[in-house]
Amino acid sequence: MNALECPEALRHKALPSGAQAGSASSRPKPRLASSAEWVANFIANAQKPCGVPWERGAEGIGRNLPVIAQSLRGWQLGESSDGAHLSAMARTHAEREGDPAFFDAMRLFIAEEQRHAAELGRWLDLAGIPRAKRNWGDSCFRAFRHCLPSMEAWTTPVVLIETHALIYYRAIQQATDSPVLQAICARLLADEVPHLRFQSERFARIFQRRNPFWRKVTMGFHHVFFAGITLAVWAGHGAALEAGGLSFRKFWRTAWIRMRHVWRMMDPKRYSWEDGH
Repeated sequence: MNALECPEALRHKALPSGAQAGSASSRPKPRLASSAEWVANFIANAQKPCGVPWERGAEGIGRNLPVIAQSLRGWQLGESSDGAHLSAMARTHAEREGDPAFFDAMRLFIAEEQRHAAELGRWLDLAGIPRAKRNWGDSCFRAFRHCLPSMEAWTTPVVLIETHALIYYRAIQQATDSPVLQAICARLLADEVPHLRFQSERFARIFQRRNPFWRKVTMGFHHVFFAGITLAVWAGHGAALEAGGLSFRKFWRTAWIRMRHVWRMMDPKRYSWEDGH
């Protein structure tokens, strides 16, 4: 099994120093990485070689191109936000928390998401496929985030959708023979793992101060919202996911396995808070 197909990969891959969790129950609880550590992590990732063989051009794009193209047009649009509202929420949150480095980390996170959009867009251009200007799924998620202007409201759909991205990019890898698109998907998969950790740790900080009753209410909302997003992703991208070898049943099951692990990472009880983080 590919490491990215295993939920435990979320615990071990590409995390800032000090954030690794022990596998044995006798080990101390992990601490949360600081925002400064996340800044360093994102900077280091941005400096890595691209690894995409753009020189191979349109080689191998024929297989499943119609369904992949239609799906990627919508997905690429979802990755292409300018991040202005999220940046504003992050600045307000960082000021309230007394954690100015969080704003810097969020700006670098947004820059990585924009790089994802740029690379997917470049592949669409290479394949002669026009980029989407509007997509119903993207419009719905943007509307939701704008209705509730808080850091938590903005982060919630990001985490839920990025959990699906682990499944989506793997399926696109399997559905295409394009070495360029396969390499793009591999790079995006490698990025999404620390993205989920970064956002989950922020939730852990928020939940650590929340009354247990309201934390359960929040988790109940997450479950309902996640079910809706999972159905929406299948409605918009089911053909591409099937081309990558996923039935609806397998997609549904895998999505919930991934998300349950992410929810465990949000649980403040799994972390040590003794150092003030």
